[in-house]
Amino acid sequence: MRTNIRKPGWLKVKRTFGENYRKLKSILAESNLHTVCEEAGCPNICECFEQKTATFLILGDVCTRNCKFCDIKKGVPEPVDPDEPKRLAGIVKRLDLEYVVITSVTRDDLPSGGAEVFAQCIKKVKELNPQSKIEVLIPDFSGSFKALKKVLKAKPEVLNHNLETIKRLYPSVRPKANYELSLDILKRTKKENLEIITKSGIMLGLGESWEEIIQAMKDLKDSLCSLLTIGQYLKPKSSTYEVRKYYHPDEFLELKEIGKKMGFSAVESNPLVRSSYRAKLQFKDTLKE
Repeated sequence: MRTNIRKPGWLKVKRTFGENYRKLKSILAESNLHTVCEEAGCPNICECFEQKTATFLILGDVCTRNCKFCDIKKGVPEPVDPDEPKRLAGIVKRLDLEYVVITSVTRDDLPSGGAEVFAQCIKKVKELNPQSKIEVLIPDFSGSFKALKKVLKAKPEVLNHNLETIKRLYPSVRPKANYELSLDILKRTKKENLEIITKSGIMLGLGESWEEIIQAMKDLKDSLCSLLTIGQYLKPKSSTYEVRKYYHPDEFLELKEIGKKMGFSAVESNPLVRSSYRAKLQFKDTLKE
């Protein structure tokens, strides 16, 4: 489906490359670590890097799935790097980060989807940086709850797993994923450890209705999700899936208010919001409750 919807002015991002941005780029290049900020072309990269925050991408930069909304490279990944957790912990210490977000490409080629590497990264970061709080943004591990438990046993402060879109669009947008499974990951996390904060995110503009957005939010709340991010889908250069609608900032504000009334601890909702946008602030808002 081709559309001719022009990108509105409120989605234009003025990029400024300050001292912290250049420093963080240099350090990441030296360490041979990836960030989803760079690999997925996040529109907030300048703002976040300038604040010395980044979402680290482990297990390489090649994904085994082909989700239509994503700009991460697809194909056959490289073997797992056994030194990655140690290097990551060292960079966190060098940058003196008090809040760390760790995510990964999906690795369906690995027996546990890379869950043990997530666990190792959490442990190494905490060993070297006991003051750091950790949020992990995990894939679905192909439905393996044994793999999920490996991550939870390492005790991250926040477990994030994105729902991404409404149920009806899963076959066309996330063909290898499962709507109910993603919700179940959040439920099982809270059943395993009530102290771990659960988080998820959805994108708008993929072809959903307003009613379907509200239903997805309700499904997340019913699945014991505490933190929510809502952002606008922006078509990556590598994708053929066109934007169906650009939502106005006022509509995002309305969804934020709806989310608050539903009982989410914190909701970040505006066109440029991505999964880890202002993650540290969301975490702190939850602690105030």
